[in-house]
Amino acid sequence: MSDPILAPASVRLGLPATSKDDAIRACGQVLLDAGAVAPAYLDGMFARELQVSTYLGEGVAIPHGTNESRGHVIRPALGFLQFAEPVDWDGSPVTLCIPIASAADDHLPILAALAEVLMDSAAAERLRATSSVDEVLELLRPAEAN
Repeated sequence: MSDPILAPASVRLGLPATSKDDAIRACGQVLLDAGAVAPAYLDGMFARELQVSTYLGEGVAIPHGTNESRGHVIRPALGFLQFAEPVDWDGSPVTLCIPIASAADDHLPILAALAEVLMDSAAAERLRATSSVDEVLELLRPAEAN
């Protein structure tokens, strides 16, 4: 069986971060730890932020690399990082980051599930406040997997 796109080991809760750069580095580390990217992908994540912010709204950012950095993706993967205190993301507070490593569209079902959760304020608050990896995985399970 192939590795899941969002593995339990890639869910990190209650993390410290002092800046957006800290948060992006932590996101890249999750993808590195998952064996999903080569180290050069992290440069692409910072380059993407210079092109356009990956802030989505509702306290969520989705750091990912540039199109040029897709060559450094080893396998598709997502992470989930919850920060204990909001991180200033160019003037917006971010408490959740979903780093993406993908050279195709294999991450889209989980991002669709995330979008649904964010439209439900109670479910979104559960993601921001949970201390349970299982709850994160359940909330972000793609609809067709339920």
